[in-house]
Amino acid sequence: MSETKSRRLDRLDELVSLCARRGFIFASSEIYGGINGFWDYGPLGVELKNNLKARWWQKVVRERPDVEGMDTAIVSHPRTWDASGHTEHFSDPMVDCRACKKRFRADQLAEAPPCSAREGTSEHDLTEARNFNLMLETRIGASQEDAAVAYLRPETCQPIFTSFKRVREAARQKLPFGIAQIGKAFRNEINPRNFTFRSREFEQAELEFFCHPDEREKWFDYWRDQRVAFHRALGLDSDSLRTRPHAPDELAHYCKNAVDVEYRFPFGWQEIEGIHDRGDWDLSRHAEYSGKDLDVADEAAKSRFTPMVIETSVGMDRTVLALLCDAYREEELDGGETRTVLRLHPALAPVKVAVLPLSKKLAEPAHELESALRRTFNVFYDESGNIGRRYRRQDEAGTPYCVTYDFESVEDACVTLRDRDSMEQSRIPIDRVAADLRERLDCAG
Repeated sequence: MSETKSRRLDRLDELVSLCARRGFIFASSEIYGGINGFWDYGPLGVELKNNLKARWWQKVVRERPDVEGMDTAIVSHPRTWDASGHTEHFSDPMVDCRACKKRFRADQLAEAPPCSAREGTSEHDLTEARNFNLMLETRIGASQEDAAVAYLRPETCQPIFTSFKRVREAARQKLPFGIAQIGKAFRNEINPRNFTFRSREFEQAELEFFCHPDEREKWFDYWRDQRVAFHRALGLDSDSLRTRPHAPDELAHYCKNAVDVEYRFPFGWQEIEGIHDRGDWDLSRHAEYSGKDLDVADEAAKSRFTPMVIETSVGMDRTVLALLCDAYREEELDGGETRTVLRLHPALAPVKVAVLPLSKKLAEPAHELESALRRTFNVFYDESGNIGRRYRRQDEAGTPYCVTYDFESVEDACVTLRDRDSMEQSRIPIDRVAADLRERLDCAG
């Protein structure tokens, strides 16, 4: 297909519409008008996100003898956030418009829409900036009076640090080694925007890799390269993927080095993952606040030291959004027809194969094929509408393969296999469908 007949995504609202229509992602509590900054993943969206998480877990945890996995609680002891600095410093500068009553981050006013409430001007009448803590507060206890204040975690890494000693001893690990987890985090963002990119509830996949101070630069370079390779292997367009080192004035006070992996969204270049040299800040602070010794022994030097931490932190929701933006195409076909297709990496596609009987009269044998394929793949069955329309529905869902059971199938025991990207069709024996699909998916990586 000619490149001039294919259009990539240039407006985010096109993707938002497709995601709601096809059940990828839509507003939480939609029947009540939604709630800003919170999103639900539907049948296709949860499969896509789970496939991405499984791929990350496989590459970061299961394929490595030097990384352990864990799943920590969303609520931690409040002292955790005192030690990390979140209680005192985790805030954004906030301003309010006295006229339209809207709230903005003071450092992002260039992105604010015009004021809709003032006559003769579109400029906002802004208050003085004040700090707004981003942690979501909750209370723990049987009664309001006796309840203790706690917080929904604003990041997943701190519980890893507080569990460092336990995990290292239980797993019998020696440095260098890492601890990884995937989990929800919560931030009371002043102005959630750009669909799922900036939300109040989001999912992170983080690795905290602990090493000797003499090896911190080596491991930072190693994990930077590993993480860039991971995103490239997802099939993201190489021209829309880049790394951006942090300037010295961007670095956190405890951070020696940091690099962002950025994707070019329709709204510009934005971070989807960060690689950080956090030094010994976190373990030192938790040792100080808890009174527990988190140092490890250097047997060769007959001394003890606080491990350095190299962190990789990927936003799962942001990466899903990048995958959807990258996969979106509108293609002009022969005869003037236009199709919308998600060219998702086959390994990440929510549904791997759709079974489509040409007629409802063929439902029984088609269901038998569907049941056999479900033992291995996520399968969708559809017998409604003409076959062309059913193909288009699967194109929008990103399904890489469709299997059509027709009247000839009864005679020759073959079905038609249709490829999403090329739209080419071929006849294959029914008893070879599962093996053929497995081979094609394995080759796609």
